[in-house]
Amino acid sequence: MLMGVAADAQTYDPDYPVCMQIYGPVGYLDCRYGSLDQCKFLAVGRSASCIVNPYFTQKAPAVPHRSRRLDHGEG
Repeated sequence: MLMGVAADAQTYDPDYPVCMQIYGPVGYLDCRYGSLDQCKFLAVGRSASCIVNPYFTQKAPAVPHRSRRLDHGEG
């Protein structure tokens, strides 16, 4: 016999560096903030706190392509 049990699975959106953790009877994480300042501004007056998203996948900056220059000097 299988019994269904509700599980509170928290999800972290890896596209955003900051999450707002909302407290209460139905607490949850809202990970859609670009900075701690933005999150804190929007958390004012709420039972919430802002945390760094541990699963944020920062995109690596593009590496400029450098051409290889061969030295054909006599030596």
